[in-house]
Amino acid sequence: MNIGLQRIHTFAVKYFPLVILIAIWELLPALGIVSPDILPSILAIAVALIDLFASGTILEHMRVSLFRAFTGLGLAMVFGITAGVTMAWFMPVRIVLNPLIQMFYPMPKSALIPVVIIWFGIGDASKIVLVFLGCMLPMVVGTFNGARGVDRETIWSARSMGTGDFEMIWRILLPSAMPEILNGARTALALCFALLVSAELLISRHGLGFLIGNYNEIGDNTRMFAVILIFALIGYGADRLYLLLRGRTLAWMG
Repeated sequence: MNIGLQRIHTFAVKYFPLVILIAIWELLPALGIVSPDILPSILAIAVALIDLFASGTILEHMRVSLFRAFTGLGLAMVFGITAGVTMAWFMPVRIVLNPLIQMFYPMPKSALIPVVIIWFGIGDASKIVLVFLGCMLPMVVGTFNGARGVDRETIWSARSMGTGDFEMIWRILLPSAMPEILNGARTALALCFALLVSAELLISRHGLGFLIGNYNEIGDNTRMFAVILIFALIGYGADRLYLLLRGRTLAWMG
């Protein structure tokens, strides 16, 4: 019973700020402080959300956005982990790639939108490439830092036992670097949605970002907020699922 009460207390404390935010949101238009046209009530947004799902309008746009986001993220993870490990293990690769990483890492990735439009058009490819470019750098940096932080004595011991490069990377570098790799993956997961919205707002005819921009243009702010809420819930759900998978992945480390 005490454990159950403790969990309820923890849940209440954790989400209490969200309850306060919702209450303030409801009060502002209700008291006339903010026009409902600018800030629709939570109830109106919920009704619009139900209507979007009931009509089926939102489902195809969700499918398109999720395909773009997770394809770009998946490619970024594969390339980023490979590049990070290779940079950490082979000096010539590090000499070539490190200046490029340092130059592109602080640059706002949304600045590349005009470039990807010119190169890849306004279809899925431009969004996937933009997400890939934005998510790749955190993966490279996280993997590189993790791989470089592997205990030198462990590597020397493995070398003395005749361990080759491939086996060294697979059995020692990757497991030891996994916490840093997963931290980079969480950053990339958040970036993929931010970049996708930016791209779909500007250069798309499908997707949740396109719907946000379209509803804003026609003045349907209630549905616009409903689509924003969908994006927020998808991002939150993806992050919770990621934390669950990370906990299981790192369980062997205690």
